[in-house]
Amino acid sequence: MKLSPHLPLAALAWATLTLPASAGVMHDQNVTPDVIFGSGNVNGSFTVDRNNGVELGMRGKLRHNASGAPENTFNSNGDGTFSFNAGVAPTQSSPTPEWSVEWSINTNFDGTSGWNLNDLTYELGVDSNPTSATTFSTFDPIFGANGSAGSRVQWDHAIGNNLTGNGDGTSIPNASNDEPGYADLIDQNNVAQQSWKAHWYGISGFDPTIDGTYDFYLAAFDDTTEVARTQIQIIVGAGGAVVPEPGTMLSFAIIGLIGCGPMSRRRR
Repeated sequence: MKLSPHLPLAALAWATLTLPASAGVMHDQNVTPDVIFGSGNVNGSFTVDRNNGVELGMRGKLRHNASGAPENTFNSNGDGTFSFNAGVAPTQSSPTPEWSVEWSINTNFDGTSGWNLNDLTYELGVDSNPTSATTFSTFDPIFGANGSAGSRVQWDHAIGNNLTGNGDGTSIPNASNDEPGYADLIDQNNVAQQSWKAHWYGISGFDPTIDGTYDFYLAAFDDTTEVARTQIQIIVGAGGAVVPEPGTMLSFAIIGLIGCGPMSRRRR
């Protein structure tokens, strides 16, 4: 929505507060072709963007239930947010939370783009600020260095194509030191998926025991042009403390000035 310069100040302030969200993102979706990492992981509950033949999906997941086991429980609120309990995960040590973030990249989900994974670049944004404000760090989850393996580029993602079945993705273990094999996989395939725990993302000072709100986004680029983007929010406990955005504070200030109106000096 564009804001008209002719709107009254009160209307301008209200419009600023009610800007619509992106219309291209859909919630509680399946990803294409299926969930191809691990075994026993079901499809569904992904927040998905499908644009330019590219499908990007993200979701939260209950990684450690009361017994410490993974569970196909996603706690989606139907709007791109996922809610989980604060605390160290059962049977785990700090800073492991009960939840994880799962993502899926398909560069040719409907057969129209012709792209494989190595034809695009990517950006994964990770919010380290537990309040409602965001502090993002970013990296490329396909071409960026694998932090657990030094500077080499060889992730253990599950990789496949539009015919790969549930749990049947191909992964190269980090310890195998097979960068050429990984390069071949992303050159010949269009699907990559991964499931990561919060502290694996390198969130600085992450404390699973405090209430917080964490944002994550995933974007794909053809050269410098963004072709698709999805994002989710993990709400831990009651969520993070609300921090008013500068624009919101300005809007309230404008409304306050309007409410004051002209004042005349009282005569004695």
